[in-house]
Amino acid sequence: MSSRPKVIGYLGPQGTFSEQAARLYQARLMDGQVLLQPFCSIMELILAADTGRIHQAVVPLENSLEGPVALTLDMLAHEVDLKMAAEIIISVRHHLLARKGTVLSDIDRVVSHPQALGQCRAFLQTRLPRAALVTASSTAEAAKAVADSGSKWAAIGNAAAAAVYKLGILASDIQDNRANATRFCVLGKEDCREPTGDDKTSIVFSPRQNRPGVLYEQLAEFAGRGLDLTRIESRPAKSVLGEYLFFVDIAGHKTAPDTAAAIAAVAASSSFFKVLGSYPRWKEQ
Repeated sequence: MSSRPKVIGYLGPQGTFSEQAARLYQARLMDGQVLLQPFCSIMELILAADTGRIHQAVVPLENSLEGPVALTLDMLAHEVDLKMAAEIIISVRHHLLARKGTVLSDIDRVVSHPQALGQCRAFLQTRLPRAALVTASSTAEAAKAVADSGSKWAAIGNAAAAAVYKLGILASDIQDNRANATRFCVLGKEDCREPTGDDKTSIVFSPRQNRPGVLYEQLAEFAGRGLDLTRIESRPAKSVLGEYLFFVDIAGHKTAPDTAAAIAAVAASSSFFKVLGSYPRWKEQ
């Protein structure tokens, strides 16, 4: 009897940057039995991985221009028991998409994901200052809405979405910064248990006592061992106003002696603590 195919979920529909990231991850796995499945929302996608409906979920974690994806961080901390098994980093190129025959001066509405609208703020203010900005659940959903509308609308999305929904590209590379990139993480029930020699470990914690210098003391556990912190983010603890959770990425695998010792020390001085996983650092191929 054949085994169940491995299903990896991503934020759909077809043509999203999430699908692009999922296909890159699928290619790295080199497993012909891996299937990709789109989901309508980040919440539904993460819950599907947590309940076992799918094996893994590819979800956006942070963008170089707009910062962290709060929903992903909050669900990892508060709502699910999932581990980060991999990271994927893709360059983000945004294009202005519209039905063929539309010209820039016709457009009275621009539809896209809130982060995409934010990442193209300068273009929208200078070239389409009178257009209404409307949010969608994904850039591909925005492209689909424009294709189905019959109106003088435009979407912000990628070239894949333009091809899927048969839209023309009115303007290319409209993001404010050409260095725009989004980091995705792969969530599942297990992380990468064996070190590769070039790994990261993600943790989330809240200090046991809210007093001056306490975060400095906790982070000193890493600095004193010569461990590089590649990311620090804070999110409300959702308990008491002024209490925060800190998300930290450490260069190194959780099984390395110095990394393990630092993690144990931070855990001992925290009221809340989770190891979110160890995984290989993303490398372009």
